[in-house]
Amino acid sequence: MSLPRTAAAASAAAAALLLLAAPQAAADGGPGRHGRADGTGGRFFLTVSGAQNTWIRGVQLSCPDADGHHPHAAEACTTLNKAKGDPGRVPGAEHRCTRQYDPVTATAEGEWNGRPVVWHKTFPNACALDAATGPVFRF
Repeated sequence: MSLPRTAAAASAAAAALLLLAAPQAAADGGPGRHGRADGTGGRFFLTVSGAQNTWIRGVQLSCPDADGHHPHAAEACTTLNKAKGDPGRVPGAEHRCTRQYDPVTATAEGEWNGRPVVWHKTFPNACALDAATGPVFRF
């Protein structure tokens, strides 16, 4: 399968899962309901995929209540709160990584305080992803 077709399939799958979550968000009172009075909250569908989309993993994360299937939801929500919902502003974790090149791409799609968030970045390997994003993509 070609890279564009696989990438399109991965994007379509992520979009479908977000659409499935939308009725629940509406039932909960809309996007603002997931935030607290201090304006810290959101809902994300997070994915990590391997080189040329040979594999993909994804989880849903809702903050501040740490709902979803993320194994480190509370830590991920705290980290995203400090970064104001922007995965690109996450301070990361300090540890060394090898220079092995086995690229992984991380994506975050959803909303933070009612503002849409679409973020993606490719890292040279899974260790570099973990070092840069801390618990957010640790699933």
